[in-house]
Amino acid sequence: MPKRTVEGIEVEHSSGNVFADLGLPDAEKLKVKSSLVIEITRAVRRLGLTQEEAGRRMGLAQPKVSAMLRGQLTNISERKLMDCLNRLGYDIEITVKPASGSVGRLTLAG
Repeated sequence: MPKRTVEGIEVEHSSGNVFADLGLPDAEKLKVKSSLVIEITRAVRRLGLTQEEAGRRMGLAQPKVSAMLRGQLTNISERKLMDCLNRLGYDIEITVKPASGSVGRLTLAG
């Protein structure tokens, strides 16, 4: 990423994926998972659910809901997160199209 200095502070523009900017492995997967968890958090708040109520509705134990809402994403798959959103009353639409480059990418539009 290109860097520049603003008021004596070196600033680096984001690629749009903070996980990739940090050099983490599976950055695209982490970005999708975090986007799904953001939507789950919004749904839980919108519905006024406690973590225990949300867990029952999503088919998860309350401690797992707590961990997920705190950003611990290693022990939960994208598929399970999508299932959680379905159980909270959300439709999920997956669109597949040819990539503009030689390698495709995975994005979540909300």
